[in-house]
Amino acid sequence: MNLKTAIQINHLAKSFGSNQVITDCSMRVEQGTIYGFLGENGAGKTTILKMLTGLLTPDTGSIEILGSDMLRNRDKLLSKIGSLIESPTFYEHLSSKKNLEIHLAYMGVPGISSDNVLKLVGLSNTGEKAVSKFSLGMRQRLGIARALIHQPQILILDEPLNGLDPMGIKDMRELFLNLTQQNGMTILLSSHIISEIEHVADKVGIIADGRILCESNLAQIKTESKGSLEDYFFNLMSGGKPL
Repeated sequence: MNLKTAIQINHLAKSFGSNQVITDCSMRVEQGTIYGFLGENGAGKTTILKMLTGLLTPDTGSIEILGSDMLRNRDKLLSKIGSLIESPTFYEHLSSKKNLEIHLAYMGVPGISSDNVLKLVGLSNTGEKAVSKFSLGMRQRLGIARALIHQPQILILDEPLNGLDPMGIKDMRELFLNLTQQNGMTILLSSHIISEIEHVADKVGIIADGRILCESNLAQIKTESKGSLEDYFFNLMSGGKPL
């Protein structure tokens, strides 16, 4: 079955001064799937996600989101994207609910209750507790809630499992799967935790030194490499050939 394209990037490049961070990167994410974006720290994952969410502008190349050019239609497309990039920042003296209400006002999306999304991420019982008193895992849950609150079509998450305990990781894994399977949401999930990508991804992209080494369906990787995603990843990092 041919799925429609949610995200298409073509020949992206990005430099900071004389440092070439991204080189001729292309990738495709299908609608209603989870795309696992793997790479070592410093490989370029976060830079690409920042370009996808309008936080950085590519030097060359193109980005299409839901069939529209990101650079020309940035404001319109950002309303359809929820994102968590790096460590989330909040109004520390306010509660989780107040933080989400401020975000909704900023996004210009009135009339949405924060109660449901707080329940989804396991923060429904935090009451008036200030975010400054949240653990790292709770802050990460709130960052995911903020990405979801305006009901986006696409979710872009950079290391969303950082700081979560094993139960929290399990909860978020189930949440991501439900969002795609029941709501048709598209999720681009960046991580260096290979086992977590293997649990949820439909398709995997692997980046090293600012270049996409491969894009393959997870099932294809397991079948053709006759091993786990971890085996395939380390083989690629050691100079092995992609599928």
